[in-house]
Amino acid sequence: MTLPDKKTLADYEQLKEKINYHNRLYYVDDHPEISDAEYDRLFDRLLEIEKHYPELVTPDSPSQRVGAEPSKKFEPVRHRLPMLSLQKVTTVEEFAEFDRRVHEALEIKEDITYITEPKLDGLAVELIYEKGLFVLGATRGDGVTGENITANLRTIRNIPLKLSKQAARDYPLLEVRGEVIMRKSAFEKLNHKLLEQGFSPLANTRNGAAGSLRQLDPKITASRPLLFFAYGISHTNLKGLPDQKTTFDFLIKEGFLTNEHIRLLKGIDKTEKEFTRLTEIRAELDYDIDGMVVKVNNFAWQEILGQISRAPRWAVAWKFKAETAESVIQNVEFSVGRTGVITPIAKLKPTRVSGVTVSNASLHNEDELKRLDVHLGDTVIIRRAGEVIPEVLEVVIAERPANSHRVKYPLKCPSCGEKIIRLEGEAAHRCLNPACPAQIEGRLIHFASKSGFDIEGLGDKLARQLIKEKLVSEPADLFFLKKEQLLPLELMADKKAQNLIEAIARSRKADLPRIINALGIIGVGETAARALAEYFGSFKKLMTADRETLEHIPGIGNVIANNIVSFFTVDSNRRMIEKMKQGGVVFPDYVSVKTEGRLAGKNFVITGTLSQPRNYFKKLIEDNGGKVSATVSGNTDFVLMGVDPGSKFDKAKKLGITIIDENELRKMI
Repeated sequence: MTLPDKKTLADYEQLKEKINYHNRLYYVDDHPEISDAEYDRLFDRLLEIEKHYPELVTPDSPSQRVGAEPSKKFEPVRHRLPMLSLQKVTTVEEFAEFDRRVHEALEIKEDITYITEPKLDGLAVELIYEKGLFVLGATRGDGVTGENITANLRTIRNIPLKLSKQAARDYPLLEVRGEVIMRKSAFEKLNHKLLEQGFSPLANTRNGAAGSLRQLDPKITASRPLLFFAYGISHTNLKGLPDQKTTFDFLIKEGFLTNEHIRLLKGIDKTEKEFTRLTEIRAELDYDIDGMVVKVNNFAWQEILGQISRAPRWAVAWKFKAETAESVIQNVEFSVGRTGVITPIAKLKPTRVSGVTVSNASLHNEDELKRLDVHLGDTVIIRRAGEVIPEVLEVVIAERPANSHRVKYPLKCPSCGEKIIRLEGEAAHRCLNPACPAQIEGRLIHFASKSGFDIEGLGDKLARQLIKEKLVSEPADLFFLKKEQLLPLELMADKKAQNLIEAIARSRKADLPRIINALGIIGVGETAARALAEYFGSFKKLMTADRETLEHIPGIGNVIANNIVSFFTVDSNRRMIEKMKQGGVVFPDYVSVKTEGRLAGKNFVITGTLSQPRNYFKKLIEDNGGKVSATVSGNTDFVLMGVDPGSKFDKAKKLGITIIDENELRKMI
């Protein structure tokens, strides 16, 4: 074992301090001082030292956020003090009754000082620090026993791995409690990426946070945009921390992120006004909340008030009126995606919720079906998760019909009849038959989509006809179609057939990122396809790349790297690529034309109908160094607006973001 010299040791400790300092500026204070490149330089130097001197690595090293080895299961953890649930109130009258009980129990007449904060819709966790070091993290579980998810929590960048020397000295054992969430904007980007990669989207931000934290592989958790908001500590008798407000001040000082809408309020009237304020701004927040938590601020008073069962008498959750609706499950269908994933879809009695008529809702997977205990004919509570994806919140058991039957997951693929399986580590069931008609249809539609070969006129209906008439059995067959083969198809006139043949001819000259995306490699969407094209420059180099090389490309990682290598080792895939070449596909080399000096560092959002498809403008912006996001936020620099803009235009106006048209964009580049 080689020991580091004093200078290396000093450099190492200084690097840890610097990286932790910049992590706090970026993830907690939202005020970075250095560029991403400079941060990466510091981090690479840290990793270099640790590679040479592995004995230096301690649990508080920033490198430990990357993710440990996958776990086989999560071990149970018993909380030293229970993580209590909160009683709910939903009306002014119910909150007034809570206030009355507090006064009565404390035997005082003066106004109570409450501390309020938004009730975040995420996953409650506990972080345990011993002598200032983060040593264990657990889910709330049933309040008494949770699950050990320490390795996953370490990957969340805004969780301090080490506290100050004073905190370590004053509080040798400190249990910090809070909520892990996903911001709405980050959730939408993640779902867009999952859809790009051929995966099912997440249902909502709460399930996104909970599912990400319960991954057996911490590297997956590390790739998810999670944040931890601290809301308290387990002990209320610590020296120097007499109340909730002082505790928040202490947590902020120690580098924890706390909510910006925490308020210290005296009396019931001011507390009611704060609830009204949060209700009004709820839709504008970049995270989901479902109410407001109200706590008696003074810890000594909390001790006097005590608890009933598993809920404290000194706090309540004042819940918003839910934007939900009731519907009835008329049927459950099982859809087969292009990657073979089987997804249960609830067919609902059409119902209005949040201003939209909903008739379908995803039930995601077998685990969700079992959790909800879905029966045909069930009355269910639904909401539009994140105001987009219809979601079944719960089943109203009391209204279940007497003759209803539990919905069972199929044992065979609904499309081809082959046996379906659930791979280890996955929530989804898959059909592994590459000749499955539903998968062929999905692959064909993806292959011809705007982000693939962009074959105009080839939609769902025509894809089904081509497969049914055995004109196409795999996407490469498209390049051998003749006009006379198309004419007998339903609604296929001479002009339409000619247009399709011409669109296929144009598509043979697709650029390399589109070709890579069109292949439908699991996990490789538009973003990853462009990264691969930029890195290798040629399709031949990509085909022969090894896992180690692929894993080092930003945005790829070990799972996608394995998928890429596996794809190119399958004989049928290699034959299809040869067939594409025989059909005239060029497979051109790729040279990035990104210009750093034009739109570099600028974030764009596109809304409305433009003169060209949105992907055209997305590529134009990205080729000139800009970034395109799906949602408008405080980080947006410009909104590119076309005809009939949607809600993004309204939000941009409210935030004072610059709105431009196509001509203005072209002038900028």
